[in-house]
Amino acid sequence: MAKIIIENLNNKEVSSTDNSKSVLDIIHENGIDWMHACGKNGRCTTCKLIVVEGAENLSPIGEVEQKLFEVGKLMDGERVACQAKVHGDIKVRVAEKNKFPHMEYTA
Repeated sequence: MAKIIIENLNNKEVSSTDNSKSVLDIIHENGIDWMHACGKNGRCTTCKLIVVEGAENLSPIGEVEQKLFEVGKLMDGERVACQAKVHGDIKVRVAEKNKFPHMEYTA
């Protein structure tokens, strides 16, 4: 079972046994509001997350994310939640520019 801890949402913890699902799908299935604007197609980076721990437990960077790195929309330590799949425990943060105004985030 893979565990996702969202550090700046009070260390909210969710888990899944299905490693075919994206981080975004798992987060949404657990009732957490997470920004996404392009229909989970990896074009907009509004679902960007910052990987704090466990980057090795995410699926390899695919073609869609590679293009985002090449044009500077993603930096080292960042992934788009709609593309990355979880294969083990990870700790992430919501990117500052992608926070919702109606949610309370922690430092």
